Amino acid sequence: MRLGISKIFILGFVFLYGCSQKMKSSKEVRLQFLDEYILPNDMFIDSTLVGGLSGIDFYNNTYYIACDDDQNPRFYTANITISNAKFDTIAFSQVVRLDGVEGTLDLESIIVDSTRNEVLLVSEGNIKKGADPSFFSVTQEGTFKEKFKIPQYFKAKGKQLPRHNGVFEGLTQDFEEKGYWIPTELPLKLDGSKPKFTETTSPVRFTYFNKQGDATKQFAYLLDNIAKKPLGDFAVNGITDVLAYAPNKLLTIERSYSSGYGNQGNVIKIYSVDYTDAVNTLKYKKLTKVNYYPIEKELVFNFETIKDVLQNKGIDNIEGVCFGPELPNGNKTLLFISDNDFNKQGNRQNQFILMEMIY
Repeated sequence: MRLGISKIFILGFVFLYGCSQKMKSSKEVRLQFLDEYILPNDMFIDSTLVGGLSGIDFYNNTYYIACDDDQNPRFYTANITISNAKFDTIAFSQVVRLDGVEGTLDLESIIVDSTRNEVLLVSEGNIKKGADPSFFSVTQEGTFKEKFKIPQYFKAKGKQLPRHNGVFEGLTQDFEEKGYWIPTELPLKLDGSKPKFTETTSPVRFTYFNKQGDATKQFAYLLDNIAKKPLGDFAVNGITDVLAYAPNKLLTIERSYSSGYGNQGNVIKIYSVDYTDAVNTLKYKKLTKVNYYPIEKELVFNFETIKDVLQNKGIDNIEGVCFGPELPNGNKTLLFISDNDFNKQGNRQNQFILMEMIY
C-alpha cells in the first residue's frame, strides 16, 4: 500500500520521536549497588549441575530460579540470606524437574503466582526446529497445569518470522497482580532489524496476558544499538527480563553483548517505562509502515558504573531480576542473576548482584 505524504511524515515523526527518547535519565527511581556473590561453576544439587540461571522470583522466603537447559528443563529453589545489606549465604535446596510439559523448552523466566498457587514459566522454544515459544503453569512440584494461548505471530511458523533465540525472554506480574507482561528479546523479522552497532529501528513487543491467560494488549519498545563494535563474529542487544515496580511501570533489562572483549563484552542497562498511555499494538501484524508510538523509556542504571568494584571487574550475562527482602530503611532490594551458559562460551559466572531500589 502506498503511503500518502501526510502518512509518511507521521511515520517518520513516530520513529524519530521514539529514538530521541531512548537515553533520557530517570529522576523518580534510582538503583544503588550493595553487593556481589559468585556461585561456583562446579556446584551440584541432586546430582545436577547448577547453571544456566535465566530467571528468578522470590516467594514465601524462597527463591525460585529457572534453568535454560533445554535437555533437562527444570527450576531450582534456593535460600538466599542477606544481612547488613550484603549477601551472607546462597544455598540451593532443590531441583524441580518438569513433568508433563510438551514441546521443546528453553526456560527464560519464572514467577510464583500466589493467587493461582502455581509456578508460571516462559520458554523460547526452538524456532529453527519449529518448536513454538510458550507460556505455561506448573505446580510447585513441577507437574504441568496449563498452557496459555499466544498470538500467532510469535509461533515458530508465524508469518511475522520470529527470530531464533529472540522470542519470550521475561515475565512479571503487573503491579496490581491482575495479569502478566511478557517481552520478546528481539524484534520479529517483519517488525524491524536486529540491533546493530550502527543506528537501527528495532522494536520489540511487550504483551499483556490477563489471569485467564488471554493476550489483551501490547506495546512496542525500541531497543538500543549494540554498545560495543564487535571484535569477533557475534553481537546482540535485547531484553532479558522485566519487573513491575509501580502502577503501569516496569523495569527492563537490556543486555548488549559483543564478542572479542573477554569478560568486558556485556553492557547491561536498566530502563524504566510507563505504559499508561501506550498504543496497543496487539493487532498489528507488523510494525513497519504503521503509525504507532513506541513507549518512552528512561535510563535508571548502567552496570558499567560498578565494574571496578566487582570481583572480576566485569558484568556477566545478566538475565533475571526479582525483588528481595526489604532493607531496615524500608527500601526494597533487587536481585540480579547471570546465566553462565554452562561455560559453553568461555569462563562465565553464576553472578548475583544485590541492589537497593530508591523510589
